[in-house]
Amino acid sequence: MTQDDVNAALDAASRIGDDFIQRELGGGRVDTTQFSHGSSAQRQKWYTTGFQTGDPNRCNTFETDNLG
Repeated sequence: MTQDDVNAALDAASRIGDDFIQRELGGGRVDTTQFSHGSSAQRQKWYTTGFQTGDPNRCNTFETDNLG
């Protein structure tokens, strides 16, 4: 993978975060109580964690209170 590939993945992660979708496609208002797939920053954090460590166990968002 190249840095361009990583940048494209991070860009995609930011565009499918609940905050981005609500802000850009849902009328401009972000309601964090309605998040179901994480914020853009959280999605980028977990992608980066997995990419840098190569360990899927480090990306277990179901067993942590610190989602990022």
